[in-house]
Amino acid sequence: MRLRTLPVSVSGVLGGVACGIMQGEFALVPGVLCLLFAVLAQIASNFGNEYYDYKKGVDRKGRQGFRRGVTEGDISPQAMKWATFGTLGAAAATGCLMLFYGEWWMVPTGICIGIFALAYSAGPYPLSHHGLGDIAVAVFFGVVPVTLTCWLQQGGWEGLHLSLPLSGTIGLLAANVLVVNNYRDMDDDMAVGKKTTVVIFGRRAMGWYYLVSGFIAMGLAIPVLHHLPPYAWGIPAVYLCLHIATWRRVVTSKGASLNPLLGATARNLLIFTMLILIVSCLS
Repeated sequence: MRLRTLPVSVSGVLGGVACGIMQGEFALVPGVLCLLFAVLAQIASNFGNEYYDYKKGVDRKGRQGFRRGVTEGDISPQAMKWATFGTLGAAAATGCLMLFYGEWWMVPTGICIGIFALAYSAGPYPLSHHGLGDIAVAVFFGVVPVTLTCWLQQGGWEGLHLSLPLSGTIGLLAANVLVVNNYRDMDDDMAVGKKTTVVIFGRRAMGWYYLVSGFIAMGLAIPVLHHLPPYAWGIPAVYLCLHIATWRRVVTSKGASLNPLLGATARNLLIFTMLILIVSCLS
């Protein structure tokens, strides 16, 4: 399941809920359904990544990252395949329940999300193998969950002026989790021809990208901060302190020592989103 990365999907939904609250709307059941759907979809994508990377031969035993159950023989490929599609089916069932609160166009939207969950690692042109994983993460863990969760909270697009910039913020910060993952795996990925952005641009460039994207993300959040009390402007300062500290460790670490920093990057995102949510509730 890669539990350390699950705050990424949680943050997108909490950000959408926060935008709804800023507009004076809060709907508990749709929010819970969005949260359950997002987490299940991410787990399905993680399972699929293990299965399809094993099938394509891009995972090797003894890799630097988290232990891959299929590659190391802890779980059979068939079992992981069933786990992938079973979890994706559970996400689809959860998504269908959202139709009681939404509209018909949520069906093709849900199908697109399901396709992405698999296309990240599967298919003739897996996104994660061609430098497109970062963009996909920013869209499907930022733009999609924040804007759609806010829409379900309100039943309309009145909060788009808040949800869209916040979705950009969360999307960029979510993509940084993938940057750390690929930063760690660069040597393994190069050996099997997997072209992540770190393989394409190098560790030095992506290390600087990690740092700068955090500042850009806080800039995108300015329209949201304008709708909150003045003390909310301290939230970017808190995040950037955590962000800079984590970045310093990322660019000076190698191999398995980057695993905790992947979790720390996801944690920083969750802290930022939780602070936005808490201040939204208090204002």
